[in-house]
Amino acid sequence: MNFLLDEVARATLRLADAGVPSPRTDAEELAAFVHGVRRGGLHEVADSDFDALYWECVARRAAREPLQHITGRAYFRYLELRVGPGVFVPRPETEIMVDWAIETLRAMDVADPLVVDLGTGSGAIAISIAQEVPRSRVHAVEIDGRALAWAKRNIDASGHGDRITAHLADMRMALPELDSAVDLLITNPPYVPTDDAAQIPPEVRDYDPAPALWSGPDGLDMIRELEAVGRRLLRPGGAMALEHGDGQGIDIPRLFPEELGWRDVRNRKDLAHRDRFVVMRRSDGA
Repeated sequence: MNFLLDEVARATLRLADAGVPSPRTDAEELAAFVHGVRRGGLHEVADSDFDALYWECVARRAAREPLQHITGRAYFRYLELRVGPGVFVPRPETEIMVDWAIETLRAMDVADPLVVDLGTGSGAIAISIAQEVPRSRVHAVEIDGRALAWAKRNIDASGHGDRITAHLADMRMALPELDSAVDLLITNPPYVPTDDAAQIPPEVRDYDPAPALWSGPDGLDMIRELEAVGRRLLRPGGAMALEHGDGQGIDIPRLFPEELGWRDVRNRKDLAHRDRFVVMRRSDGA
């Protein structure tokens, strides 16, 4: 074992003692970041090239600062995004919802599908759709100015900025000019119950922006309002996907009833086989 790998082993123990959920992965990611290599190339770093900055980064992670804030980057599908203070760090669980959205758009008989991403954060969803559905036109909405600055930075770097428009707006009132015209609406809204604040990991509770997290005592306040937003923005036959938290999937379908013009309301599962997002369509006669 070379010196860096020995230090990674020591760092793993320190992070585990600090309660970090994935200590080995994070120790390796920090080592790769500091030394400018991939995780698989850590064994190639010469002992003489070890950088003591590594232990500064480990100390920050042990204090439960998010890994992505330390490295300044987050990975989402085929993207490497810039992230940091003021923006919600995208999660792998959301990638499954984006899979569904992309498959749905590809199946539509629409030449240039119109997509709205509400609460875009880093821009992860909007950029992924623009990249993987080449003729799509995407509107990315964010209420938090600091978060929108990160989204714009990522959009500009993506090479797809000509088809993504960023908006500083409240998702509940955004884009009236697109009423009844949107082919697909997708959102990872705030859904963390304020009643659960004490149980939320510090990486989330102390670092992700509050507007991206909290949504009333049961976490469903924003989702209740999004029913009317979807009904306003979607064209007849248009599709909607919204992410939710553990245990919320049973309550959300009843918020999108048939009598209000919804059909095909279904819960979808993530890779851990937990209900993760709900999909639905506007009735063709809506």
